[in-house]
Amino acid sequence: MSGSKCTRLSGALVKQLLDSVDSVLFDCDGVIWRGDQAVPGAVQVVNLLKKKGKRVVFITNNSTKTRRMYGDKLTSLGFKATVDEVFGTAYCCAMYLKTVCKLEGKVYLLGSNAMKDELAEVGIQQTGVGPDHITGKPGDWANVALDPDVKAVVVGFDEHFSYMKLNRAFQYLTRPDCLFVGTNRDARLPLEGGKAVPGTGCLVKIVETAAQREAQTVGKPNRFMFDCVASRFGVDPSRCLMVGDNLSTDIMLGSTCGLKTLFTLTGVNTLAEAEAYLNSGCEERQGMVPDYYVESIAELLPALQG
Repeated sequence: MSGSKCTRLSGALVKQLLDSVDSVLFDCDGVIWRGDQAVPGAVQVVNLLKKKGKRVVFITNNSTKTRRMYGDKLTSLGFKATVDEVFGTAYCCAMYLKTVCKLEGKVYLLGSNAMKDELAEVGIQQTGVGPDHITGKPGDWANVALDPDVKAVVVGFDEHFSYMKLNRAFQYLTRPDCLFVGTNRDARLPLEGGKAVPGTGCLVKIVETAAQREAQTVGKPNRFMFDCVASRFGVDPSRCLMVGDNLSTDIMLGSTCGLKTLFTLTGVNTLAEAEAYLNSGCEERQGMVPDYYVESIAELLPALQG
């Protein structure tokens, strides 16, 4: 196989790459689907990989769904998948708080019902889900009622994000012993038709700015998500391929964990950006340069069908 980075994956090289791995990790948004539509050819690629004995895992920074909800979405689009093969930031965040932080107390959650459910699965209570409308004046906001049992602030995607929620998070985080965890730093969420909306990373940054504290994020490119997969399935990093559309999360995760990386142009980043990182001379940006790239994962089909 090619020793250079950012190589166009085509022809015999596709089979060589697939033969060199036992496990394939797929990002979801912008890779196998956009919004509620599967990327053309993605269903066939995933199902053929599994038919050929590859371990396929779905690893997403999107925190708006539980593992079960993702399993249902995958099945409805035609992917052959089980709940155990899904690793989202709602689930991984709950696992991080439980197993790494060993949290004893509640969470103030800027997030979704899915995150609430995943926290409950590991026995962690939360407060904060849903709207929190502003009332009173600044003096009232500074003395807003706080739950004394809250020991961590967790920021995920929150469609009800508001000034009062930001203020509550800020007040909790003035306590030095209050943990500060974010699900991920994705700035944009890609949708069908090439459109996008602001991602969770925007909300994490707002809370960080207010609190003047940095959140510990569990999503890609943090290796904790890969560690969750590796501990569950015994994945060998040297025989694992990470497939993603986001250079700063998917590809960086692969580089950090010693995986082979494949960049697809159906989502967030462009080939020009990858090539700019390649030629930047910056060590950190080199970690965002993929080993290979394709226009779409559908380009893997001929090698799988042959």
